[in-house]
Amino acid sequence: MYAFVGFVDLNFYICINIKPEIMLEIGERPWGTYYVLADEPSYKLKRIVVHPGQKLSYQYHHKRQEQWTVIEGDATVVLDDKEISLKYGESIFIPLGAKHRMMNLSEKPVVFIEVQTGTYFGEDDIVRIEDEYDRQ
Repeated sequence: MYAFVGFVDLNFYICINIKPEIMLEIGERPWGTYYVLADEPSYKLKRIVVHPGQKLSYQYHHKRQEQWTVIEGDATVVLDDKEISLKYGESIFIPLGAKHRMMNLSEKPVVFIEVQTGTYFGEDDIVRIEDEYDRQ
C-alpha cells in the first residue's frame, strides 16, 4: 500500500509515495487510523482515515493549529459549533483554540490530510469536550 500526499510547503508542491514501513507512526483509534508522514520541529503531517459512521472527539488545542484537506469521501466538520460539509479537494483551517471535530456520516471511508503547525504536536495537547468513546 502506498499513501499519496500532496501539500504546499514554502511555495512549492510536493508529492510523496510512502510505504507503510517507513511511516513514522501508525495510530489505531476507535474511529479509524492515523499515519504520521512527517514530524518536524515546525510542523507535523498526518494522513487520517475515518471509518463510516464514526467521528473524532470534539476538541481543541492550546499549542497548535491545523489545516485539513479531504482526499477521499464526503466529510462533515464541526468548527466552533457550526457544521461544514467538505468534499474531495476541499480544505478547512482550524485556528489555535478553536473547537473542532471531523465526522464521517457516510457509508464510505473519509480520508484527509492534516498539517499541524505551532509549538507542540503531542497527542497530550488534545482537550476533549465530547467523545463518543469515553476517552478523557
